[in-house]
Amino acid sequence: MNTAMTWRTPSDAATRTLLTERIDLERQGVGMVVGVIEPDGRRVVAHGSTGRGEGVGLDGDTVFEIGSITKAFTALVLADMARRGEVALDDPAALYLPEGVTLPERGGRRITLTDLATHTSGLPRRPNNLTPTDPPNLYDGYTAQQLYACLASCELRHDIGAAHLYSNLGTGLLGHLLARRAGVDFGTLVRERITGPLGMPDTGIALSPGQAARFATPHDQSLRPVSGFGLGVLAGAGALRSTGADLLTFLAALLGDSETSLAPALAVQLSVRRPTAGDDVQALGWRISDEIVFHHGATRGHRCFLQFDPVRRAGVVVLTNTASARNDDLGFHLLSGRPLTPPAPAFSAASLAGFPGRYRFSARAGLDIERQRGRLFARMTRQDWFELLPVGDAEVRWASADARATLAARPDGHITGLVLRQDGRELRGTREG
Repeated sequence: MNTAMTWRTPSDAATRTLLTERIDLERQGVGMVVGVIEPDGRRVVAHGSTGRGEGVGLDGDTVFEIGSITKAFTALVLADMARRGEVALDDPAALYLPEGVTLPERGGRRITLTDLATHTSGLPRRPNNLTPTDPPNLYDGYTAQQLYACLASCELRHDIGAAHLYSNLGTGLLGHLLARRAGVDFGTLVRERITGPLGMPDTGIALSPGQAARFATPHDQSLRPVSGFGLGVLAGAGALRSTGADLLTFLAALLGDSETSLAPALAVQLSVRRPTAGDDVQALGWRISDEIVFHHGATRGHRCFLQFDPVRRAGVVVLTNTASARNDDLGFHLLSGRPLTPPAPAFSAASLAGFPGRYRFSARAGLDIERQRGRLFARMTRQDWFELLPVGDAEVRWASADARATLAARPDGHITGLVLRQDGRELRGTREG
């Protein structure tokens, strides 16, 4: 029997116990908010605070950065504009670029809007010309002119439509193209087409003074406050902020619990399905696993997870204000009974001593690995910190990305560098110092 069909979502008390374990015992975050929607209603459970020491308690109206969950909104705008006849799903994306701006082609095929929404365009994960003023805030201030220059010079990683390669560049481009077609900025487009009609007043890019007062301070993997997140012209990839209450309203629309003119567009989102490298399938802006629809979101200091089960007509949102907090497994557990992921295994003494350091791949690209509180964290040049998990004494994997690193050493044990494997590529880095 399908466990998800017989599973009963844990009570508020049981859910609060899980949050207490994550925050107070495992130190996996500063605060967490869980929202649950089922046929018999909605509920919110929260634990922790907006900031360590000086923060206030969290609730359903606390504002979080939702990161890549924005992609589901971008794809919904696409589906709605297609329903209205403003665009077609299979339109070439280049059709909506300014005159003179080019988009890569391959094998006689052009990238379509659907290719962008399903991560099958072949575009790389991120632009090749990022020059952030605040290095860890990778995309902030990225302009349309920089985007156009990137499109003119970047190479496609695979044939268009032939493989799945997650791309912030592709979805950010999609949001930009849709906004250009509508004649408004991306934030206005989302408000006019989605959050306004659905009644989601706390979902958007810019914060009002009242929303800023309810904003959960972002924290890095060491629970230190960090600044907010921005994506410039690539806003469609992850710039939205929202609350548990608003996201439950969004889930209500997705589950058909509320009447909305967006219903046909919501159905279109799930009707388009393309394979991924794993068992999941990719819809327009959503991943689907065993018919459970979900998306992750991560910024410099927030992690979010949104999912729903169309059969049970139930959904869960998990919001945290810490970059390294685990919440995907918690969301799947609450919704469908999947086992919780145990805390990360402890690193061996050899790993903790061997991995920390700086590794150089090229004049412009490097990798820093630090040891903090018995855990390891890595950061590529001009990117954010991500937690590492042990594979062996000389190998680690990224907790939130499909990447692995293996140490390289001389026969006498002296570490000379490492090999990083990600997205089918292999980078060899030399250890500095």
